[in-house]
Order: sequence, then C-alpha cells, then structure tokens
Amino acid sequence: MKDDDFRFVIITGMSGAGKTNFMQKLEDMGYYCVDNLPPVLITRFADLCWKSTSNTRHVAVVTDIRGGSFFDALPQALDELKKRGIPHEVVFLEASDEALVRRYMETRRQHPLAKNMRIQEGIAAERKILAGVRAQADVIVDTTAMKTSDLKEYLSSRFGGDSKSGDMQITVFSFGFKYGIPIDADMVIDVRFLPNPFYVPEYKYSTGRVKEVADYINRSPVTQKFLEKLYDFMDFVVDRFKESGKTQLTIAIGCTGGMHRSVFVTEKLGNHLREKHVHVNIEHRDLHRNHVEHDVTDSSEG
Repeated sequence: MKDDDFRFVIITGMSGAGKTNFMQKLEDMGYYCVDNLPPVLITRFADLCWKSTSNTRHVAVVTDIRGGSFFDALPQALDELKKRGIPHEVVFLEASDEALVRRYMETRRQHPLAKNMRIQEGIAAERKILAGVRAQADVIVDTTAMKTSDLKEYLSSRFGGDSKSGDMQITVFSFGFKYGIPIDADMVIDVRFLPNPFYVPEYKYSTGRVKEVADYINRSPVTQKFLEKLYDFMDFVVDRFKESGKTQLTIAIGCTGGMHRSVFVTEKLGNHLREKHVHVNIEHRDLHRNHVEHDVTDSSEG
C-alpha cells in the first residue's frame, strides 16, 4: 500500500457542531470510524491502521471534551503523529453560539460543560479549552448554516477517494401481499392492476422472469405506459434522495403472490436503475413460497 492511499481523519471541535453526523457520513463513504477515542490511544491506533495490510486505509476518529482530562493529551498526540510521519488530518467543527444553543434546546441534551451553569456559559468555556486544538487544525468547518446536502457534497469532494464507495445502495425486491407487506421498505409499489399470468394455464407455474410470462405482461399498453412513468418517477426520486444524503434505498414491488407481476416489474426496474447506479440489488422475497416449475435465475447484485 502507498502512503497516499492512507487517510486518517481526526474529527474534533465544539459540542453540538455536528461531529457525530460528520463521522456517520464518512462511515457511509467507506471509512472505518471510531467515536470518542481517548487522545492517548490515537497514536497507537493510527500506527496500527497505517501499517495494516487490510482494507482499513480510510479511518476517522472523533475525540472531544467528552473524554474529560484525557482530552488534554490531544496536542501531544498530534505532535507524536507528526514525529512518526503518520499521515493525518485534523478537522475542527464549529458553529455560532446561537446555533449551538438552539441545537441543544431542540434536542434537550445537556452540554458536557454546562452541568452547573447555563448552556451559553458552557459553550464559552469550551471555546477557551479548544482554542489550542483549533489552531492545530488542518481544516475548520463552520456548520452554522450547513445543510445535510452541503455536508455530503463537501465530504465527497475532500474525503471521497473512490466515488463508487459513496454511491447509493439500492435494493429492489418483489413480494406477495398475501404474505404480508414488508416493513423494511422505503416505498411500496402495488402492481396488482397489471395483467395476471396466474389465470393463463400455461403460465400459472412460471415466474415473471420467464420470457413468455414477461412478454405476456409486457404486451399490455397499460404495462408499457406504467413502466415509462415508473422509470421517470424513480429516476427523479433516486437523484433527489442522493442529493439529500441518503445512502440506502429499498423499493418493494408487490402483487398478489409475489411470483408473476411483481417479479417482472422488479426485474425491469432493477435493470433500468443499474444503467445509472453502481450498487443495485434485485431480490424476490416470496418466490420460494409459491409452486414454481419454470424460472430463470439471472439476477445478481450490480
């Protein structure tokens, strides 16, 4: 491994400035993340990751005043990293006093330094404590007016690396309503209005992946119009979800038994999405519950 493949990001800064959200976004991008790591362990942990031959080449740790007296060792840990030549970046997150107070009031959480004082006094005390660390930061990020989409764009441009690792994970799966509506789907689409091959004797025990069955469903003008509108709708929705920072999307397509129409539409939609997106998984939840005599198993993760 080359040193330029290695990223060790130390996230610190003001309480309430968004360090946890920052870390979670990096984790979605493929970083190995550790929250609330005591500074005395940072050098040893960074050295371990740096020398590792595993895939742990992008690492992020959060350290802040939650560590109490342990946090005092952070400047020394940063100096030690420089002495050892371990590549690292220090990201300091901050926000205005007004924004921090508002966030604590909204969440009703207690500021770490405001146990016996007002929130604003705790914030002021924390700024003094962190002044030295802030001066050592490589990057200072003000999150006062930063939206989730802005944060994701910033992280992708600065810490992205492999663009594929940050691509949305999309799962499209078929199901049968008679076996229950899935509880883990972001959206459920009912396709029981499409022509039903179940009532055609020669197609009754063949799945929606079999060409003759798929052709039967697809011959209907209703099916063709529906797929056209479905593709437009899903292209729009997926792009908007990606812009908002969503990293996983699960789409459930349902018909009565989960064997014909839902399977056909799931295959069509999944393959359409694969034309634009890297990680698209096609699944069929209830096929095994049906009496299947003919099937074509050619679906796999993209």
